Formats: sequence, structure tokens, C-alpha cells
Amino acid sequence: MPHFLDNYKQLITMVDALCSTISSALDGQITCSAGCSSCCTSITVFPVEAAAMRETLANLPDHEAEEIRRHVSEHADDERCPLLFNHRCLLYEARPIICRTHGLPIIYTNDGRRSSDCCPLNLTNTESLPGSRVIDLDKLNTLLVAVNSIYLSQSNATESPERLTIAGVITR
Repeated sequence: MPHFLDNYKQLITMVDALCSTISSALDGQITCSAGCSSCCTSITVFPVEAAAMRETLANLPDHEAEEIRRHVSEHADDERCPLLFNHRCLLYEARPIICRTHGLPIIYTNDGRRSSDCCPLNLTNTESLPGSRVIDLDKLNTLLVAVNSIYLSQSNATESPERLTIAGVITR
């Protein structure tokens, strides 16, 4: 299955580079850091993201993977992300794209209108930003949907093309 995830891994590399560039350019204005988990709620993921999470979990030592499964199972119905433990992600390396971009300034379309947002703890003294310092969530989501579609067609995935809960991904 690893080659089926190549497009997704390339997208992750691009997203991580974009996030790093934006964070560096906004030097000191982004307060999100390790241990900051106030935005970490229970979300759903695309099948391609689920496959990447499962692959990472499968590559962990058995006892570590089983501990993560147990923790997620115990927190499956929480409003907070079931992968959170002591304000840190238990599967950080394989976190979904939304988690990688969270807190950074984004622009998106809602009911036909362009809106912007970012973590209220960030950019507290900034009134405007150039477009190069903002993630266009619509474009990013279009890429993710395309990569997911390619993954589903190439991998002959047996799972639904619909989004999946993290608890369902990890405990399955």
C-alpha cells in the first residue's frame, strides 16, 4: 500500500513547507506550539488520511500501537481529539492536514463569501496580512479531495469514500 500514499505524502510535504514558511515569516506572532491543544477537537478524516495514520500506527512497536489504540478507544466519544494525551498528539507524525494548518491564518469561502480566520491567540497585534502569509483553505481542500480520489481509485480501498472518525480509523 505505501505507493498508494505517495501523492498524499507529497501533499503533506508541501503543506508542512507552507506552514513553516508562514510561521517563520510571522516570527513571534504565532503562539501555537507543542502542548497547545485547545483547538484539538474530534474530527473526521478522508480515507487517504486514515490510510496514512494506519500505516504510521502499523510501523510503531506493537506495545506502543496497542497503547494508542487503547487510549483512543477510551476517548472515542469525547469532544476532544481521542489522540490527545497530556495535550500532545499520540500520532503527531501522521496528523491530518487540518491539524497541520490549525492556528495559522486561513482564508476560505462560506456561503459564497470569502472569510478569514486564525487562532485567537495568534496575530493579536496584526491588522492585515499579505496573501503569501495566509493558507487558502479552499485550494488546499481541493488538492486533498483530488489526492483522496486518486488514492481510492488506485488502492481499491474497501472503506467508504466518506470521511471517517479518528476513533474508527485507529480502533478498526
